[in-house]
Amino acid sequence: MQKPGDEVKLPGKDLVVERVQTGVRMEKRMVKVLKALAEYLDISLGDLLEGIVLHAFENHPPFSSQTLQQIARLKEVYSMEYGMEVSHRMTELPSPRKEEKDDTV
Repeated sequence: MQKPGDEVKLPGKDLVVERVQTGVRMEKRMVKVLKALAEYLDISLGDLLEGIVLHAFENHPPFSSQTLQQIARLKEVYSMEYGMEVSHRMTELPSPRKEEKDDTV
């Protein structure tokens, strides 16, 4: 994967940014694959996600063929048996409600 800033014309300079904490919810198996991929690439999960988004915004694929092969292996390991065809079509089961205490005697 190309790292963010690889093609940016900033000779010898890093781009100083302000990062914010997010509270996004994502599908569990997808997160496991992303975390494992970040570990494989020796970058943080946030850095991986930023790189994916920056590449997507420029309509460039973010991964080499070797990294795509690793992603396929990780998807298998973590049972992520779906792809982009489910984009915007995932639903969640309702959270189980805690049983209310029955105080009757």
